[in-house]
Amino acid sequence: MITTNKLKTALIQADLIWEKPAENRNHFKEKINKLPLGIDLIILPEMFSTGFTMNAQHLAETMTGDTIIWMQDVANKKQAAIVGSIIIKEPCLDADKDYNYYNRLLFVHPSGKIDFYDKKHLFTLAREHKVFSAGKDIVLIHYKDWKICSLICYDLRFPVWARNTHNYDLLLYVANWPTPRIEAWNALLKARAIENMSYTIGVNRIGTDANGYEYSGDSAAYDMLGKCLTKNTTKEVSLIIELDKEIQCKTRDKFRFLEDKDVFTFQ
Repeated sequence: MITTNKLKTALIQADLIWEKPAENRNHFKEKINKLPLGIDLIILPEMFSTGFTMNAQHLAETMTGDTIIWMQDVANKKQAAIVGSIIIKEPCLDADKDYNYYNRLLFVHPSGKIDFYDKKHLFTLAREHKVFSAGKDIVLIHYKDWKICSLICYDLRFPVWARNTHNYDLLLYVANWPTPRIEAWNALLKARAIENMSYTIGVNRIGTDANGYEYSGDSAAYDMLGKCLTKNTTKEVSLIIELDKEIQCKTRDKFRFLEDKDVFTFQ
């Protein structure tokens, strides 16, 4: 495993084609192929292959499906990790249904290895909890000597779930966060960065989905003191930012705010 204090990251903010996985993969492939050399981490939005749909029964893939294979191919060719969430199905032991469905974040390493996280906080306003099963565990991902905590959209509203008890170096969120609540998105991303003294990234989509919901993007990266490192935009764009863990470690050593954090466990 190659180690480095710096992580060159691409935040790909794009419109999503409703329930068209192959078209979305091609759309993102075009954008990924235009990225500069030396990218370490590529981040796509939540449900990047379909849009935020509840049509899981017809759109869910397996962990050996086309989108997984595509992500592994991209990671290998670009020699960069790629992350985003898609709809995954797994066999269910209950007699009354065949599958459980998950809004699953996939972190695919250049080697093809896959780490994954299932969305814990399901968006009840959209009845996500009626379709999907909730995840139960935080997943700490180790990549190039960085410890990364990767979460999904609605998780952003729940600070206890993201609390930096794991000493992670990067907190990231993939999202379909609509325009009417974008002020909350901006405020909460900054708050998560400050309270956890961690680089924090949020990648959101743009455009309008089939349900008429508008998305303005505002994908962003913040440093450990809450300074925004990117320029907010509502356009399709690939934002490139280089994170420096050495700077973060020095800042944490100087202020030591994390040493005063509350100690707790989940019941």
